[in-house]
Amino acid sequence: MPGPVSHVPFIPDNAPFTAEQRAWLNGFLAGIYSHTEASPAAEPPPALKIAVLYASQSGTAEGLARKLTKELTSKGHVVTFLPLEGYTPASLAAERYALLIASTYGEGDPPDAVQPFYNQLCMEHFPRFENLSFSVLALGDSNYENFCKFGRDLDEKLASLGAFRMCERVDCDVDPDQPFSRWKASLFKSIEEIVALPAKRAAVTEATLSTDSSAASQPEQAKKKTPAHTRDNPFLAPIVDKRPLTHEVSSKLTLHMAFSVEGSAVTYEAGDACAVIPQNEPILVDEILHKLKFNGEVLVQLPKAGTLPLQTALLDHLQITRLSRKMVRAYATIGQCLPLLDLLKPEQQSHLDAYTWDRGLIDLLYEFPEVLRDPADLVAMLPKLSPRLYSISSSPAAHAGEIHTTVAVVRYRSHNRERGGVCSTMFADRSQPEGRLPIYIQPNSNFRLPGDSDRPIIMIGPGTGIAPFRAFLHERRTLGASGKNWLFFGERSAATDFLYREELESMQKDNFLTRLDLAFSRDQDHKIYVQDKMFEQAPLFWSWLQDGACVYVCGDATRMAKDVDAMLHTIVEQQGGLNQEAAVDYVQSLKDLHRYHRDVY
Repeated sequence: MPGPVSHVPFIPDNAPFTAEQRAWLNGFLAGIYSHTEASPAAEPPPALKIAVLYASQSGTAEGLARKLTKELTSKGHVVTFLPLEGYTPASLAAERYALLIASTYGEGDPPDAVQPFYNQLCMEHFPRFENLSFSVLALGDSNYENFCKFGRDLDEKLASLGAFRMCERVDCDVDPDQPFSRWKASLFKSIEEIVALPAKRAAVTEATLSTDSSAASQPEQAKKKTPAHTRDNPFLAPIVDKRPLTHEVSSKLTLHMAFSVEGSAVTYEAGDACAVIPQNEPILVDEILHKLKFNGEVLVQLPKAGTLPLQTALLDHLQITRLSRKMVRAYATIGQCLPLLDLLKPEQQSHLDAYTWDRGLIDLLYEFPEVLRDPADLVAMLPKLSPRLYSISSSPAAHAGEIHTTVAVVRYRSHNRERGGVCSTMFADRSQPEGRLPIYIQPNSNFRLPGDSDRPIIMIGPGTGIAPFRAFLHERRTLGASGKNWLFFGERSAATDFLYREELESMQKDNFLTRLDLAFSRDQDHKIYVQDKMFEQAPLFWSWLQDGACVYVCGDATRMAKDVDAMLHTIVEQQGGLNQEAAVDYVQSLKDLHRYHRDVY
């Protein structure tokens, strides 16, 4: 468009136009040039090239990263949305702005697939990050000792390497919504300050933007459809089946629970988890109200839920069966409870862990009575009741319109009180077919069947860890996969605890389940576990690995998963003729090639 001029051009009288044509053209030119002078083209607002990176184990970090990407894009910024799995510190060093959402997993570790990135980041000779501006949102669970440890470590490591914090790290508990919003508010303010820099500084910032069209294009995974049902908008699913999988004389109860999602917008893939929003035990809630002498009908205010009766808040919205450091601190501070205040000292951490391990709110009320006088103080100290995640044990191909879960009912006695898992006892004692429960799907993109249906798979899942492998087997069978299937399953006794026995033995009989290795720990004098069965079959296990098998592990993270991982390294070292370092590299290569997957908790 022409720039401003000192006068408006016109059509001369001797031009080959009629008087009417000259008048029309002169008016047209006057309009163009008067608009050019009065309304120069507005400069577009400055944009930043921002990398949104996530380290996710169960999908929460990925979901928050996707929300952040959408909001930043709507503000005009050029955003790349990527997992830290497969990402390199060198790529991070090349970024100008990076926002990292990091989940802590296991005992303060990064998610499995992100461990290589963090290991490389921690190498002493790695270059510094003076040109990087960043911020970290850390996700964790305050009931665990190493709360948000990976996010904290990542934040401190980047700062130590010279990177600049755009805003301070925020740590999120099991309900991340409020801290996520607080982090975004601080972050967006910082970004606004960056784009509002003086023109010279802004020009330098703009020069760092990549003109590569691939940077501006969103990865396909960033365009995934938002689930129709979420934690804040669950689906009320009818219970269509509830039956015990263990014998009535077993020392434990494991249930098969099935929900109907027929006609709903709920969809899932084999490997995903079903999130159930539980309700606390009404008898316990009544006891708490009685001990506090609070009226259950008094109205209290909860974030998002709004104003509701205290009894409803305790039943459906607040965590009352577990203690955290935050809860103990709030209670001790209000009542100046010296024994509790002493437990909160840093050097007393192990004693605090032992105290909170098997106690709940009711224990505080009996041990230190007459502390809480205001229902608002009670509500303020209690965390939000979190959903319980159960690996889905059904296949969408084989069990259309249904979601199955495999639930171990948790019951125990401590401090002269019978206790149990909030959700599992709800299933066992307070849920019946024809009833409805609020559920939604928690995707687990890191725990998927191989895309190649000819590839063999090895599944290791003792106890309820069998759940996703039942889903895998039914999925592969229904879709006609030709790859071999090997399952390691373990429990206490074959006579009482052989979960899904008829199904598994039928699949083994017709050779769809190529191998079924069983470890019933209490059916002989010495205990046998799944890792022992792995070692018994070490040569065959190694040959399956050499044939390209994918390995899947599901179940307890504290002991089983560590023992299985150690045995995998042992098999690789011994059968492959490798030294310890080479065996570690081999197992890492399995992870890098998406051939070693773990869904442990």
